[in-house]
Amino acid sequence: MYNKRMIKHSFAIINGIGERTEKRLWRYGICTWNDFINCNFIPFITKERKKYIDETLYRLSNSLDNGGWDLYPDIFNRNEHWRFFKRYREQAICMDIETNGYAFDFGGYCTMVGLYNGKEYQCLIRGRDLTVENLSKALAPYKILITFYGAVFDVPFLLKEFPSLPFNMFHYDICLASRRLGLRGGLKKVEKYLGIKREDLVDGMDGQDAVRLWNDYMMGYDASLETLIRYNREDTVNLLAIGEYVYNELKKATGIEDYMKGVGV
Repeated sequence: MYNKRMIKHSFAIINGIGERTEKRLWRYGICTWNDFINCNFIPFITKERKKYIDETLYRLSNSLDNGGWDLYPDIFNRNEHWRFFKRYREQAICMDIETNGYAFDFGGYCTMVGLYNGKEYQCLIRGRDLTVENLSKALAPYKILITFYGAVFDVPFLLKEFPSLPFNMFHYDICLASRRLGLRGGLKKVEKYLGIKREDLVDGMDGQDAVRLWNDYMMGYDASLETLIRYNREDTVNLLAIGEYVYNELKKATGIEDYMKGVGV
């Protein structure tokens, strides 16, 4: 219930409303979706715009309350998809891909896709079980995708290789979200900042090592594939802990908790 109410305090999740307007609404005393709908006049939102937002919030509120919130992520501001993390924590899937090191248009291809749902890690490998059918099936049960820079790299790369792959879910890109907290650098740098340790065998490895391991495997060294899988597993599994931290910090930064306390939530 808490996570549902937290979402109903959020206005920046809707395209066209930024954090500045969201805070302005809260200061004006409009702290929930119902407050917005029931308010006849908001001086800084036009009548036409308010009518559109009213209809959107009413539809989303009913869908959320009825438990079948197969929402349409495109309605929402993609920069704010992180706000749905807690709501869909049990229906989240972490994903990280490895490639042969080339851009797709210059001979690049995906060598493996790692997936982690908080309990089990799964790795789909090129030449074995990495197909659009298997990947689509693996992603189907989940409502929110967690990646690190995946909005820029992983998802576009996969869609070039598998154009029919459905990504009709919320996408929480931890890399882009963490930058709003001042956390810069790659996944390994963020891990070190948070004190997340890697398995000794793959500690210190990077993307170039992943390409080398794949090339070694293609030359017949099966042990290299096992090392690559272990490397990918760290990349994928660690996303969940980082995502939890970034979510909590971003939530604090919005100031939403103060307003939630103010209305007795």
